Amino acid sequence: MPATPVKIDGREIGPGHPPYIVAEMSGNHNGEIGRAKALIDAAKAAGADAVKLQTYTADTITIDHDGPGFLVHGGLWDGRRLYELYQEAHTPWDWHAELFEHARKVGISIFSSPFDPTAVELLEGLGAPAYKIASFELIDIPLIEQCAATGKPLVMSTGLASPDEIAEAVAAARGAGSGGMILLHCTSAYPAPMSDMNLVTIPHLAQTHGVVVGLSDHTMGVAASVAAVSLGASFIEKHFTLSRAEGGVDSAFSLEPHELERLVKEARDAWEALGVLKHGELRSEDSSRDHRRSLYVVADVRKGELITGQNVRSIRPGLGLPPKYLPQVLGKRAAQDLARGTPLAETMVE
Repeated sequence: MPATPVKIDGREIGPGHPPYIVAEMSGNHNGEIGRAKALIDAAKAAGADAVKLQTYTADTITIDHDGPGFLVHGGLWDGRRLYELYQEAHTPWDWHAELFEHARKVGISIFSSPFDPTAVELLEGLGAPAYKIASFELIDIPLIEQCAATGKPLVMSTGLASPDEIAEAVAAARGAGSGGMILLHCTSAYPAPMSDMNLVTIPHLAQTHGVVVGLSDHTMGVAASVAAVSLGASFIEKHFTLSRAEGGVDSAFSLEPHELERLVKEARDAWEALGVLKHGELRSEDSSRDHRRSLYVVADVRKGELITGQNVRSIRPGLGLPPKYLPQVLGKRAAQDLARGTPLAETMVE
């Protein structure tokens, strides 16, 4: 049975509905609220369904410390201290109300990933229509339960998670009473290599947990997201920026506005192309019907003469007998004079 669609701000998400495209702002506002608003405007103009924030401060997500584990090794943020990285990347809490108001004014949904209970409280006060659990927080069962208990839809990314950890998170959300659930396949590398995307996991998530599924995509470009739609992804989340050249903590693997617009179009084209199980002629093929092959007289034949491979052949157009009848008519005699270029009919053969 297909998963029950999930509704965010009145938009149904799931099988039978166009893919829901979320533009993840993350820290690409570069510490400027005007830039954050411009990102919201750009997401709306590109056709995205929603903009997503991340709600934390350096102090709610880590501590100011230099000990083992507090320094990033490898990847895009190699050598950065966690505390300093999150100081740079966070979206100030006193911006949230203004950003929510701006998004609603321009007509695009907005929600966030909370990273601790105080963030959930802030977002509840702003009327957030949904909550997103980031991959690194999927093992934070109390946070999942708090978000689910609001009765809002819950979107959960599964990067790094084992099957048991995913099952535990799903059970926690269901036990706390979530208002619908979406699981996102995710590769938690920044950027993620195509060879590690393993998109065939997407239908397995749907079959295993009976939920709407999607992709949190950290690859470069849009190919992985479009391919995911063909595998049943109903929700696509992609980081975006106004300009990679202008920098930002996530800009290196983020889409620019024209690329986000392309993602929206191609993902929805891919969904539309899936269609339904269908064989046989379609209305759009009407003009092509007559261009199939059929049996035609290709040299004049007198009444009573033998029909041979030299005077009757399978050619285009398709107005004569189907080619499958060629063996049956060869060696028969013409029932009338047949002019070159005549489509062969059953009555023309004795």
